[in-house]
Amino acid sequence: MPSLHSIRAALGMLALVLAIAPGVSAQPLPPVPPPLPDAGATNFTIFLRGVPVGSEQVATTRSGDGWTITSTGRLGAPIDAVARRIVVRYTAEWKPLEFTLDATVRGQPQTVRTVIEGTIAKSDVVINGQPAPKSDNIDPAALLILPNSFFGPYEALALKLKTATPGSDIPVYGVPLLTFNVRVGESSSQQIQTTARLVSARRTHVTLMLPGAPIEADIWSDDAGRMLRVSFLTSQLEVVREDIAAVSSRSVVISRPNDEAAKMPSNGFSLAGTLSRPAQASAARLPAVVLVGASGPTDRDGIAYGIPILGQIADALATAGYIVVRYDKRGIGQSGGRAESATLADYAEDLRAAVKMLADRKDVDPKRIAVVGHSEGGDVALMAAGKDKRIAAVALLAAPGFPGTDIVLAQQQRLLNHLKLTPEERQAKVDAQKRIHEAVITGKGLEQFSADVRRTVENAEFQSLLMSDPAKLVPNVRQPLLIVQGDLDTQIEPPNADRLEALARARKNAPPAEMIKVPGVNHLLVPAKTGEVDEYGTLRDAQVSPAVTGAIINWLQKTFSAAR
Repeated sequence: MPSLHSIRAALGMLALVLAIAPGVSAQPLPPVPPPLPDAGATNFTIFLRGVPVGSEQVATTRSGDGWTITSTGRLGAPIDAVARRIVVRYTAEWKPLEFTLDATVRGQPQTVRTVIEGTIAKSDVVINGQPAPKSDNIDPAALLILPNSFFGPYEALALKLKTATPGSDIPVYGVPLLTFNVRVGESSSQQIQTTARLVSARRTHVTLMLPGAPIEADIWSDDAGRMLRVSFLTSQLEVVREDIAAVSSRSVVISRPNDEAAKMPSNGFSLAGTLSRPAQASAARLPAVVLVGASGPTDRDGIAYGIPILGQIADALATAGYIVVRYDKRGIGQSGGRAESATLADYAEDLRAAVKMLADRKDVDPKRIAVVGHSEGGDVALMAAGKDKRIAAVALLAAPGFPGTDIVLAQQQRLLNHLKLTPEERQAKVDAQKRIHEAVITGKGLEQFSADVRRTVENAEFQSLLMSDPAKLVPNVRQPLLIVQGDLDTQIEPPNADRLEALARARKNAPPAEMIKVPGVNHLLVPAKTGEVDEYGTLRDAQVSPAVTGAIINWLQKTFSAAR
């Protein structure tokens, strides 16, 4: 008969899944078990560090006898498990009755049948043909049953969390090994936009109080209490409902009651975004603004370190009376196109597509359309404005004023200042960075660098960023310019704003240019203490400074009033 230790090794409880060693890669998945016959079954995808490693199909039904949760699923390496059928039965009051499992784990067939009788949980466990009966004393009051490695039974926990209070404990039997509590944390609301509908979600933080190894997790449920997503934070294991896991779905972290979806035809594909309007309807044509995000895979809200930078700016501008559009960059979120081949010039054409969409609307004044670019989005805004007369004004927020090569070297220098290096070591790193820049710009010599370096720099956006220079862009911009700079910005330091202002004022027959430096604000446009990148993680609940949005609103009002 197998010992308890061998059962623990085979079934492993939750820690088997949650303590996966870093560096484990996805392997081919086990065979797919037959689908559940229940027409109401829901499909979930299981991810490990962003890579799909399994799936599970779950059905929750209620009858006169109580609740039944049924699931079937599979997990690839390192778990390597197939559940042909899992069934958990509860009374109508969610008192546990029975648990059954028919599975194969790492090639070994396993069955478990647990029956709750009063305060005793009797389990018949069979591993690879060897029986291992087991009994545990439990408290059946409000007890939930959560098995190892499969997550359909978490539907019961999601339903419990709908009415649980922060700080309370939910008793759990980790069948067939041990009992523990799930400590309920704070909850927050959010919305998730799928292709079919807008889902109202409730996210609750929980702690699985396993002996000696508490596990932090977040559980999302919909307004009916049905499970949407389970995230184990340390192991980066995610169990996500199929529609929520789709690339086309996105979290709506900020919204207004009259927001509407926006589609902008670009070069062979469409950009997807959000159009925000003032709360009060108006018969008059309104001024409009397009927001342009920073570098990398930026979505319409411009989320950086948990802060929806563009979403917050859009909200402030719409409240002030402007129609505002923000969009997912090409290849990101719900936008089409391919990001890996896009240069800054391509992003400028995408911006022009958004401007055209606004100019064609009957509720927009086509003579009062501004673009506002944050960080790298400033370069994109300048490129578009130099080509498009439909753009009436340009605002640059924490935007580069020096060539891209200088920006990257300045950021490297700031990083090196935090490291304990000799002058020789410091100079060697600077020289290596300069060689990388030369190779990227000329297209010669990249083979001398490691594969990791090549993967980082061999993309069109980075290459075009290195070659960009506002000194070549600003002279072509005939629109009024606003430059807003946080004085604690350590990524695009304040001298960039000084140079942009000088370039703007040097234009022939210079249109108006204004530069505003905001005290105590960092590159994310939020109040900060140091402005250093290592402080960003402490600012998740921060708001874009009202001094920043106020500067944009005041300038737009002044600029558009003069243009009328």
